[in-house]
Amino acid sequence: MLTLFHAPESRSTRIVSLIEEMGIRDKVDVQIVDILRADGSGAFDRANPHPDHKVPALNHDGALITESGAVMLYLTALFPDSGLAPKPGTAKRGEFLTWLFWYGDVMEPVLILHAAGVTHPWLHKTFRGTPEVTARIRAALEKGPWLLGEEFSAADILIHSPYAWFNNTPDDPLIKDWVERCKARPARLKVMDEDARLRQLAA
Repeated sequence: MLTLFHAPESRSTRIVSLIEEMGIRDKVDVQIVDILRADGSGAFDRANPHPDHKVPALNHDGALITESGAVMLYLTALFPDSGLAPKPGTAKRGEFLTWLFWYGDVMEPVLILHAAGVTHPWLHKTFRGTPEVTARIRAALEKGPWLLGEEFSAADILIHSPYAWFNNTPDDPLIKDWVERCKARPARLKVMDEDARLRQLAA
């Protein structure tokens, strides 16, 4: 049994969007949990099994998978015919894996440090900065409409998400167009509407 622990309008929203895009909503039980949010709202929820009480958290027959990239990799591998990830052994598989790991290892730390106004030579040498993040995304999009070329994938869902959430898309027409196309996907719009209703009910 697959159970996703989801807090509406949070990092786990992108996982629900992925599930919707994959067409496996009937195979995943989405459990709503509360989390402590950056603005001070929310609360500790004992029903949330994430070790840090964050989301997403995916339980598969007692095995717990956390962190967005890992959950996306797990689900797309579990349902390889969903079309949201290149299959193992194909040329694009390495590119796909690189985007998933780059997001957690580099992109999100860079964006958070930038938003917090934190700078240090060690940080820049380790992670680089927002110009390098922007350049890497632009270089991929110059080759095709999506990060992997012609095919939309879970990588697009993950990498575009901070720009969609915080309205901080780089001032680059190519990236802005890609973010808007990601935001306009019917699966994402459906999940965003559901999340908004859930937050209103909880208010």
